[in-house]
Amino acid sequence: MEKFEGVANTTFVPLVARIEISKEFPDLFYDKKALELEPYLPDGAKKGSFEYTHIASVARYYNMDKIVLEFIKAHGKSNVIYLGAGLESACFRIVDQIGPHKARFYEIDLPEVIDTRRKMFGENEDEKLIGGDLFALSWEKEIEDKTLPTILVVSGVFQYFLEEDIVRFIQEVSEIFPGQEFVFDATSTKGLRFTNWFIKRTGNKSALMTFGVDDAKGFGKRVGAKLIEEILFYTELREKLRKRANWLSRYSMKNSDKGKKAIILRLRLKA
Repeated sequence: MEKFEGVANTTFVPLVARIEISKEFPDLFYDKKALELEPYLPDGAKKGSFEYTHIASVARYYNMDKIVLEFIKAHGKSNVIYLGAGLESACFRIVDQIGPHKARFYEIDLPEVIDTRRKMFGENEDEKLIGGDLFALSWEKEIEDKTLPTILVVSGVFQYFLEEDIVRFIQEVSEIFPGQEFVFDATSTKGLRFTNWFIKRTGNKSALMTFGVDDAKGFGKRVGAKLIEEILFYTELREKLRKRANWLSRYSMKNSDKGKKAIILRLRLKA
């Protein structure tokens, strides 16, 4: 197998994080599929990364995996739709925990990303890969059974888009999946400053973030959804890591939680 080709370098940042945390703190987070792919990373994929940025990236997966597992256990056979999936390996992690055939997973991203994903990851029997623009919504025609309980997950994506486009998108998704759950991570406007500093360190100056959320409940109202839960990124991770993380990571996690700089919003879409 050759090294990854055909996708933007930013796509590798969360994959690198999952690899490094799986090696350093496997009791906290372990991603077998990500570790299998480490030999195929392109040169320079780890440029500019350090412990806190790895933890920051994995924090969203840690929390979102918990939400998805909770949803499947509560509802039984379900649709789990990852929008802007990139090289995310959540399907493999979750199936490893609950076993096969408990949910139908859909991963949507641009065709070139899906082609690379299919080549490098293969395709789990419980998942379907769909190439297309997530904002165009043509992917919804590929969802086989919309009557199933459905949770839609957007991880590390919205930050790169304009707020008005995101609001419109969520409202349109509500019409297709009324009453279902929608989960995404967001950074506060203050938190964007640090995040953009890190992005510049990795050499991706064209991928700066613009969208932030300072009021989760208010944002839910704006899109016509109910805020089920607002989760700080690091609450559980700080408790589990304690002094195993270095001082910069501990300080940064505490500072982020204190200022609500990185959160996950769990919404119930308008019925």
